[in-house]
Parts: sequence; C-alpha cells; structure tokens
Amino acid sequence: MYYNKVEICGVNTANLPTLTSAEKKVLLGKVKQGDMVARERLIDGNLRLVLSIIQRFTNRHENLDDLFQVGCIGLIKAVDNFNTDMEVEFSTYAVPMIIGEVRRYLRDNNSIRVSRSVRDLAYRALQAKEQLSREMDAEPSVEKIAEALGVKTEAVSRALEAIALPVSLYETVFNDGGDSIYVMDQISDESASDELWLEDIALQEAIGKLNEREKRIIEMRYYKGKTQMEIAQEIGISQAQVSRLEKGAFDQIRRQM
Repeated sequence: MYYNKVEICGVNTANLPTLTSAEKKVLLGKVKQGDMVARERLIDGNLRLVLSIIQRFTNRHENLDDLFQVGCIGLIKAVDNFNTDMEVEFSTYAVPMIIGEVRRYLRDNNSIRVSRSVRDLAYRALQAKEQLSREMDAEPSVEKIAEALGVKTEAVSRALEAIALPVSLYETVFNDGGDSIYVMDQISDESASDELWLEDIALQEAIGKLNEREKRIIEMRYYKGKTQMEIAQEIGISQAQVSRLEKGAFDQIRRQM
C-alpha cells in the first residue's frame, strides 16, 4: 500500500460515504424490519470503519484487499446481529466483530501449525464465547466457556493460547492523532522494578563499606569473572586467603542488607 492507495477491492476509499449517529439509528431500525436497501446503506456507510481497523494489521504484510474483504464480513455480521435494544453505539458493537473476523482469518492462515483437535476445540470455544456474550451482555470467563462445552478449563485455555496470534511489540494500541502508544509501552520491565532497584542501591552501599582489599576481590570475582586462583596471583596472596576474604566480605554484606 499501502497507505497511499485509494482503491481497495475496487472501492475508491476517497468516495466512501459516512453516516451520522442519527442516520445509523434510523437505518438499524429499518434493517431489523427486513429492509435490505437500508442494510446495504448501513454497510456502505461503515466501510470507513473497516478501513481504519485493517490499518492495525498492515505490519503483518498481509494483502490489504484480502483483509478488507474479511473485515467487511465482520461488518455484515455486526449489521445482521446488532440488537437495537442495547444502549450502545453500533460502532462499539461492530469494532470487536470486525477485529475478530480479521484475527480468525489470520489464525487460519498462520504458518504455525496447531493440531486439528486443539484447533477444533479452540473454534468451538470461540463460538461458545460469542453465544455467551450475547446471552450475558458481557464477556464470559474461560470457566464459563469450559462449562458450556463440558470440558476442562485448562484444555480451553491451552486451545485458545495455541491459536492466539503473535503480537508485534511495535503494534499500535492507541493513537489520538499525536504520539502513538505501542504494545511495548504497556509491558512492564520486571528487571527494573523499584524493589530490585532499591536492592541494588543497598548492595552498592554495603560493598562501599568493605575495605579496599575486600572490594577489589569482590570486583574481580563477580564483576570481572576471575577465579580465586587468578585473583591470588594478581594481588600476591594465597588462594586460601582469597577464599577467607571473600567469605568475610559476603558475611559483612549480608549484615548490612
């Protein structure tokens, strides 16, 4: 594309119609009554929504025409299944439907092979999830899905994990027109936690209270990776003395921490 392309699946994206919230409500009411013309208008009026969603998947190097068609299938499902009695905007309902359809397509075309039985269980779990979501008006837990299927919770969890798509650390999570927020921005670095940081400070302070010979031995042994024999030869003492000094230094560090 990709981003400069104005035609996807033969559709000129520059000419895609838009609908106001009020127009959508009127059309949704007509769709519920079986008006196919209103259904067509509603689908056409939300193609821009599909277009904006498939931009999230451009880093997967998939054909955008294919993704657009798959996204349209999700949009059509959303139009046909939307409950006008729910007090939510149509787009709020349609977005996860479109994303789900695209992800299902990407899973089916994934180069990582998953056994047939696991894949079948995963798809049954996804179908049960959609059904329970409609019945509960909320996302069901894995336990609820497993109960509906009559299988163990662990089996459902493993199956869903097996077909989950790998996510790029640079995939955009949110963009309000300014700086984007990526997946990597929302992953914590446990190695840089406050607790470990404070422990490192305490360790450095404890080492700082050792005498010069002890500090030198600790530095050579654990920061430079030298053996006790190499240290003994370098500072001119026996290996037994190095061992005693090292043990004494550790005892002092433990008392300080």
